Amino acid sequence: MRMQFWRDAVEDIYSDNPPHQPVATELWRAVKRHNLTKMWFMKIIDEREKNLDDRAYRNIQELETYAENTQSALLYLTLETLGVRDIHADHAASHIGKAQGIVTCLRATPYHCTRQKVFLPMDICMLHGVSQEDFIRGKQEKNVRDVIYDVASQAHIHLQHARSFSKKVPVKAYPAFFCTVGVIYALFK
Repeated sequence: MRMQFWRDAVEDIYSDNPPHQPVATELWRAVKRHNLTKMWFMKIIDEREKNLDDRAYRNIQELETYAENTQSALLYLTLETLGVRDIHADHAASHIGKAQGIVTCLRATPYHCTRQKVFLPMDICMLHGVSQEDFIRGKQEKNVRDVIYDVASQAHIHLQHARSFSKKVPVKAYPAFFCTVGVIYALFK
C-alpha cells in the first residue's frame, strides 16, 4: 500500500497536482525546478516493491539490478539536479550505484542475520558451500569469508569502472559522486 501511495504521488506530481503531503510537495518543487525524469522515480518505487518479500538475491546480477534501479537511479536524479546530462556521468553513476548497493548489502548482513535473514547472492554462497544458517550463526570460516570477498570484489570492480570515467565526467558532476565514492573507497582501504 505504501508503494502505491508513492506511485500515485509521483503520477500526481507530474500532472502538476501534488498530494498535500510535505515530502510530495517538496518533490514537486524539485521536479519543476530541475526538470527531473519521472522514469527514475518509478524505477525506484517498482524495484523497492519487488524487494518487499525479503528474499535472498539468486545471483550477483539480481543484486546489481536492484542497486541499479535504486542507488544508481538516485544518482541519476542527483546529476539532473546539478544540471548534468552527460553519458559519461551516467555511466559512472551506474557503476557507483551498483557498488554502493552491493556494499550496502554487505554492511547490512550482520544486522539482517540478527533478524534471521540473509540477502547475499545464493549462487556465490553455494559456490563456496555456505548456507544462510552459517551467516546467521556468525561462523567465521574461510568459506564464509570467501563469500564476502567475492561479493565485495564485485563492488570493487564497479568502483574501478566508475574511476575509469574520471577524465570524461564533467566537473560539476563531482558533488554527486564524492560522498558515495568516499564511503565505498574507505571500505576497500
